[in-house]
Amino acid sequence: MRNLNGGRRAAMGAAGAAVLLLSLAACGEKESSDQPGGGPSVTASADSGLAAKVPDAIKADGKIVVGSDTSYAPAEFLDNDGKTAIGFDIELFTAVAAKLGLKAEFVSADFGAIITGVGSGKYEVGVSSFTINDERKAQANMVSYYQVGTQWATKKGNPAGVSIDNACGKKIAVQKDTVQVEDIEKRSKACTDAGKPAITIEQFPGQDAATAAVASGKDDAMLADYPVGVYAVTQSNGVLELLDKMYEAAPYGYVVAKDQVAFAEAVRDATKALIEDGTYKAILDKWQVGDGAITDPAVNP
Repeated sequence: MRNLNGGRRAAMGAAGAAVLLLSLAACGEKESSDQPGGGPSVTASADSGLAAKVPDAIKADGKIVVGSDTSYAPAEFLDNDGKTAIGFDIELFTAVAAKLGLKAEFVSADFGAIITGVGSGKYEVGVSSFTINDERKAQANMVSYYQVGTQWATKKGNPAGVSIDNACGKKIAVQKDTVQVEDIEKRSKACTDAGKPAITIEQFPGQDAATAAVASGKDDAMLADYPVGVYAVTQSNGVLELLDKMYEAAPYGYVVAKDQVAFAEAVRDATKALIEDGTYKAILDKWQVGDGAITDPAVNP
């Protein structure tokens, strides 16, 4: 659930580089249609009634400008060309826009700057695995479309002996500005309150770098949204493994400007239409993330 700039090491041996490349596969590899997301995109057709609900100022140019941190596979990340946004978040919102008779134009952005960018008008929607919480609802309208919890992962065999209930003294990787930061900070405080060593928390600007830190052995474990953790493990060629189970499931939300209530409602209704006509399920199943499906999208649930 996503709610710093890690330094690059000056030198790395061939084995370490190979591990790093494997971990970074989650950021751009789609080798065959057997892998999550493989095969042609699932498309949606326009609904004139839904299109009529979009405010004129939004639909005037025929597109929705979307801010997205494209480092969070399999939700939103860059394809092999290094510039095309792909992922289940990307494909879902592309279908939402199509239902509204519009095209989605994705712009890569820093995760922590997307909500303010929507508020300023730089983006018309934010699509980046945003967990809905009170703080975000105070800044924007949030339209629920998916639900997921947090998942930990380690190197295969858990060589550091990490336990999610007692990670005291361990080095843990997370992406900056995600709900996982607050999660691991609370766990670290529990360690120090009990007289145990604090957790060393490494915050990275993108999930790809956090994954690489664990795959290379620099950090002992990472925590991220469940589909992100699962995807990283499946793409690591046996380098990583999941640790324990997902916990604390919460909804993702599309970010819409606070003063764009009608547009938020149109996005909600388009999402509902995709659920009803089966497009929503087809996209999630294609990316192998159907466990997070919902049936009742809402504005500011």
